[in-house]
Amino acid sequence: MVWWFFPHATRPVLGLAALAIAPLFAGCGDEAVRDAPPQIAAFVEAEAKPFARTISLTGTIVARNTSTYAFETGGRVIEVDVDVGDHVEVGTVLAKIDPSQEEADVASARAKVGSAEAVVAQAKAAFDRQTKLLAQGFTTRSDYDNAEQTLASARSDLDAARSDLTTAENTLDDTVLKAKADGVITSRSIDPGQVVTAAQAAFGFAQSGALDAVFRVQEQLLLSGDKPPSVEVSLVENPAVSAIGHIREVSPLIDSGTGTVQVKLGLDNPPAAMTLGSAVVGRESNDGPSEAVSLPWNALLVKNGEPAVWVIGEDGKPALKPIKITAYRTKDILVASGIEEGERVITDGSQLVLPGRTPELVPDKQEEEGR
Repeated sequence: MVWWFFPHATRPVLGLAALAIAPLFAGCGDEAVRDAPPQIAAFVEAEAKPFARTISLTGTIVARNTSTYAFETGGRVIEVDVDVGDHVEVGTVLAKIDPSQEEADVASARAKVGSAEAVVAQAKAAFDRQTKLLAQGFTTRSDYDNAEQTLASARSDLDAARSDLTTAENTLDDTVLKAKADGVITSRSIDPGQVVTAAQAAFGFAQSGALDAVFRVQEQLLLSGDKPPSVEVSLVENPAVSAIGHIREVSPLIDSGTGTVQVKLGLDNPPAAMTLGSAVVGRESNDGPSEAVSLPWNALLVKNGEPAVWVIGEDGKPALKPIKITAYRTKDILVASGIEEGERVITDGSQLVLPGRTPELVPDKQEEEGR
């Protein structure tokens, strides 16, 4: 822009050159809009159709009651009698540690018991003699009391010796690790020659009886808070083998890596073919078919963090409407609310739609072919 200064002028005056250039730019924006090619967008007409919602997930059969077996005393392992996968019964020997020290302790404790019993027998004889003499008047009360105290002390020592013997015998028994219930060995962490400490884990154990089916469920499927009354669980390798399960436990923690939550289903009377570790499929269906509008994935957008789609109004202009999605499927989404029957929803080209601008609509070819 150019400014000229004229004689006797008190302030600058806008040059005529600027006034001459200005008309050249007038109306450029309007012409650009008028010259822009019409926007083409595909659409489908919303049509509610019945559908049966079914969720299928793959999981694993596990024992409801599990535990860890460990020696209650330390020592060197001399024998391991079971391995992972072995079925055991109550009383089955699982492993042993060297009992040499414990056997010596038992022998010593038994000797002490024998010695204490002899002392008690001697003290009892002395007390009986003092009792007879006191009755005949041939001894003093003091000697009688001393004999009674000696007997009581000897009996106390015998009780202590017997308690030590019981402890030594229990410790000897602890050198042999036995199954306390019927079940399956699920893990092993000891080997012959290994030195273990008391309470060090030796075997993982799954108790026979009640079984659970464990699934990793996406967090989104749990947000509704509605728990199915029952879930059909069947073997992957043989779907004819099935059982009914009920949700027993939902983990409060979310796996940060997968975004899933662990869900345990308690199985009612599972067949024998459903063994531990079997891969199973859980299927949950609603009580009956419901209705929803099926839309292609490319129709889905976001408005204020919520799902939305472009809907063509009666004036032909698009409006972005929020929707509620009831299910995400491989090729489409099922809309529960937000779309009325017969409304036109933009699919292909929805990302390029501008508010207030009327697009040129064409039927969605894929939708027509699908019909």
